[in-house]
Amino acid sequence: MADPKGFLKVTERELPARRPVPVRIMDWKEVYEKGDTAVLRRQASRCMDCGVPFCHSGCPLGNLIPEWNDLTWRGEDRSAIERLHATNNFPEWTGRLCPAPCESACVLGINQPAVTIKQIEQSIADQAFDSGWVQPQPPARLTGKTVAVIGSGPAGLAAAQQLTRAGHTVVVYERDDRVGGLLRYGIPDFKMEKQHVDARLRQMEEEGTRFRAGVAVGKDIGWDELRARYDAVLVATGSTVPRDLPIPGRDAEGVHFAMEYLVQSNKATAGDEVPEQITAEGRHVIVIGGGDTGADCIGTAHRQGALSVTNLAIGRQPADARPDHQPWPMMPTLFEVSSAHEEGGERVYLASTVEFLTDDAGRVRALRVAETEYVDGRRIPKSGTEREIPADLVLIAMGFTGPESDTFDGGSSPVQTERGTLRRDADYQSTVPGVFVAGDAGRGQSLIVWAIAEGRAAAAAVDRHLMGSTVLPAPVAPTDVAIGVQPA
Repeated sequence: MADPKGFLKVTERELPARRPVPVRIMDWKEVYEKGDTAVLRRQASRCMDCGVPFCHSGCPLGNLIPEWNDLTWRGEDRSAIERLHATNNFPEWTGRLCPAPCESACVLGINQPAVTIKQIEQSIADQAFDSGWVQPQPPARLTGKTVAVIGSGPAGLAAAQQLTRAGHTVVVYERDDRVGGLLRYGIPDFKMEKQHVDARLRQMEEEGTRFRAGVAVGKDIGWDELRARYDAVLVATGSTVPRDLPIPGRDAEGVHFAMEYLVQSNKATAGDEVPEQITAEGRHVIVIGGGDTGADCIGTAHRQGALSVTNLAIGRQPADARPDHQPWPMMPTLFEVSSAHEEGGERVYLASTVEFLTDDAGRVRALRVAETEYVDGRRIPKSGTEREIPADLVLIAMGFTGPESDTFDGGSSPVQTERGTLRRDADYQSTVPGVFVAGDAGRGQSLIVWAIAEGRAAAAAVDRHLMGSTVLPAPVAPTDVAIGVQPA
């Protein structure tokens, strides 16, 4: 299990350096420099023979972390990617985008910095692609069954790949002009360049998965037609309805949802023409919301040439160390400095936005903000603490409430819950027989690693529904309440 004394000999946690801020904000390339192989193997050697590897329970996919850490330390890179692929279809994505609950559960993390699990995972995957080890795995035979997957985010793609490899004919429908969902248009390239999405899509196409971009289910093709055409349908549309901030001045020009802004930026980065693009160039930008989406907006604004960037969060600043009420092996809420925060701007906590102030033309000119106070567990603006913050562009990044309801407007479409998610049973099946739900559409806003895990599990449920049994792994069961949701 790696070096038995590795955690005693190597006590420091080492990660690849980030490119210098003045350099990286001039382009859209990933912020991290390529890691050193010797450092990677040294870090992998810190993985302990801990008896009960709590990193397994911390990871929704149940990744075989100690095994591929050991193989990395030994230099058996090809075996490492095989063990990694045994539980995770897309480790090059999770290695870049997952907040790594596995590291929070690392046994070594009790009294030392945790093993750099996420970085090792990414490096294994990148090495596998560079070495040509990631090859298509087409099925040995076809079952004659057909499956439609709606949505091409991580849940939909994971399910599609599993079902294709099981021998079913799978068609993935995506309403955008390119496949990839929020991986394509919601994640800036400085966090994950799109070549990593395209490489997996090529593999899936060669395995037999078919993609239909630019097709909106419920509009371009009806639910009744979809059910008649396919033996099973899997809904993986994600949680895309943004949480709004209905206060005075909300309809002012220059106030936008974060995803509207990020999608346009990603399309422009891909080389598309975006008429009347929302841009931070030459503007004072305020981002409302302290989560990952807010950080993506901050990094994007820096690269577009914002005059200033201010990030407002309604709650208290998280602690620097694990708080008592979130003991190991729980994933704690900690104060973090992401690459975007490192690039500049101001972060303000306990900030409640009271009103959007406009000029005579109806364009936002400032925000009226008050200090947040807690009253009976509620967060409200504290009277007498109001102040104005100049703003030319305001981006609302307060999270998401569920899938878009106009997609499910009758016919054979699934029923939504009071929370806005799609109702489903323990086998991922919705209120419509033969229609299944995976990922954020059923779970609520959550993590990429949960989306992949649910996609894999739902694929097993669909396969069982079609064939009576399945050999596909089912790593998780659905829950009514999202676990591991990141605060907005």
